[in-house]
Amino acid sequence: MNNSTISANFTTGKRKVAIIGVGYVGASIAYALTVRNIAREIVLIDKDIQRAQGEASDIRHGVPFMGTSFVYAGEYADCTDCDLIIICAGRNRRSGETRRDLVDSNVDIMKNVIASLKPYYTHGTILVVANPVDILTQVASDLMQLPNGRVFGSGCILDTSRLTACIADYLSLSTDAVKAIVVGEHGDEQTPVWSRAAIAGVPIDEYCEAVGLPWGDTQRQTLHEKVRSMGASIICNKGKTHYGIATCVCYLADAVLNQRQIIAPVSSPLVGEYGVKGVSLSVPSIVGVNGVERRLEERWSEKEYAQFLTAADRLRECLESL
Repeated sequence: MNNSTISANFTTGKRKVAIIGVGYVGASIAYALTVRNIAREIVLIDKDIQRAQGEASDIRHGVPFMGTSFVYAGEYADCTDCDLIIICAGRNRRSGETRRDLVDSNVDIMKNVIASLKPYYTHGTILVVANPVDILTQVASDLMQLPNGRVFGSGCILDTSRLTACIADYLSLSTDAVKAIVVGEHGDEQTPVWSRAAIAGVPIDEYCEAVGLPWGDTQRQTLHEKVRSMGASIICNKGKTHYGIATCVCYLADAVLNQRQIIAPVSSPLVGEYGVKGVSLSVPSIVGVNGVERRLEERWSEKEYAQFLTAADRLRECLESL
């Protein structure tokens, strides 16, 4: 029985996921989805079919003890009736590179992916994970021509997770107590929204004053630099990053597949929010079965808003240069 026959035996529209690009990130996402039992059916698609088959087999060997997901290697035709399509295909960032250094090669790869996907797309949400995620999200959305928000990117959700962890470490608290968010570009132009950061509902500056910890521009800058350089630091140490983003993607996939709406800073094409159009950036968004179902407009400080607009201008310039 071949993969297409096996796939046909599954009821469509029941938590079926395709992962396009099965490098370290794609494989880690598949493994995390399986361990958390979020997806019922996971098809791995890669130009290197042997690699996809190997990853699928490796993951499936542990399923009897960890979940019920059916994982297999397939092709673009298997994207039919997927509820979620996750695009990880692209060249990885090398040590010393920024995410924007990947633009030319990964935009070409994205165009090829969409051209291969479109004939088989029937419904479902498309989640872009490949970098530079904001630019690739805009490109994929323009090419797919789906309702706004149906194509969205992982955006700043990983940066937000990193910032939350860094603040928790600084305060010696559990991450559960920390509410913080990063918006804008998933890259050097990211913007931590310090004006809305809180600890158990208490503004972070008030909390630090109450417990006798210093809090000001120095602390904010130190934490921001740590978060902004964290990806590059990990790549320098081990050559790649994949576990962190895989965990974040599982959080988003659960919202889409199990209709558990969440609010997360993900990237999608803005249509006037915060005064920006025609660019995909991360803002607080309600994520559900249809992808980004609504973008929320918060009140930020003037400095934070200015940084956000700067990121929008630079990404727009990059898109126009394509």
